[in-house]
Amino acid sequence: MIAVALGIRLSSPGPAVYRGPRVGLNGEMFMVLKFRTMVVNADRMGGSCTANDDIRITTVGRWLRKTKLDELPQLINVLLGQMSLVGPRPELRGFTNTYSASERRVLQVKPGITDLATLWDSDEGALLAGEKEPEKAYRDKILPTKLRLQLEYVEKASFWFDLRILSRTLTLVGKRAVAAVVRSSSTIT
Repeated sequence: MIAVALGIRLSSPGPAVYRGPRVGLNGEMFMVLKFRTMVVNADRMGGSCTANDDIRITTVGRWLRKTKLDELPQLINVLLGQMSLVGPRPELRGFTNTYSASERRVLQVKPGITDLATLWDSDEGALLAGEKEPEKAYRDKILPTKLRLQLEYVEKASFWFDLRILSRTLTLVGKRAVAAVVRSSSTIT
């Protein structure tokens, strides 16, 4: 984590860690921690949904997003009791305010670093690339499936189910990290 933080600081001005408001257990707000992948004040320059072709993403940030290493600081959120390793990914208040009564059940469990939706499509940025209105595309094309998978998690949550999701996530992250390293080394040569 120190090496990633140093890489961020050396590649662009600003803090290494981004703190963003998210909705947690029982609708309580907390500050989620992530390695900063965008320019400072990116939230003032555009919307909350980020496509892979967003010009606010830094060079190091692209690599962090592809490998999912930008999520590592959320281990601190886990230690603080705000998140768990597995659970529905925390959302912005603007999205949770639109949840139906049945969809609000995802707020009855701690948000997690990974979940079934992460395994379904771990690269939302690719799905949003080229969209003129990324937030609308997220709300219409991604959020319905994410919520369905998060509700499925709420129904099936158990130690063994969490262990399966963690195992599949580690495999996915490992494959993406290897692919990112191979891609970056082939562009250097």
